[in-house]
Amino acid sequence: MARDGEEKRFLGGPRPLGALVPALTRPAFKRKSPAGAQIMADWPELVGPALAAVTQPLRLASGTLTLACAGPVAMELQHLAPQLAGRINAALGRVAVERFRFVQQAPAAAAPRKKAAPKPVALPERVESAIESVASPELREALERLGRGVYRTR
Repeated sequence: MARDGEEKRFLGGPRPLGALVPALTRPAFKRKSPAGAQIMADWPELVGPALAAVTQPLRLASGTLTLACAGPVAMELQHLAPQLAGRINAALGRVAVERFRFVQQAPAAAAPRKKAAPKPVALPERVESAIESVASPELREALERLGRGVYRTR
């Protein structure tokens, strides 16, 4: 506590902001290294669009870059490994990738196609007249949808 007339002082005095950064970033960098984060963020630019479409970096640990890829691509990547490591390390400005580990994964499925909206089915005259006699518009609409569903396959 401050006595009368004295200023409050921080324990140890004020510290520069730069002194706090390591304590804040250490937990995050334990999970992902800065080089690994940069590789994942810049992957298409590092390897080109053709390889980026069939591969995905998963993890960089102890100089080993783990890549997910489709089965046949792993064999091709083993042959390209020295050139690939050189391109990645040149972009990072230091030797971060020394070897690769390939994990085979099925390629991502294409987005499902939307089905074309079904053509409205014509209801028999007797069903239409029965539906028109219903007073409630909500019930009339529900009955019409039900009738179209029933008569769609007939």
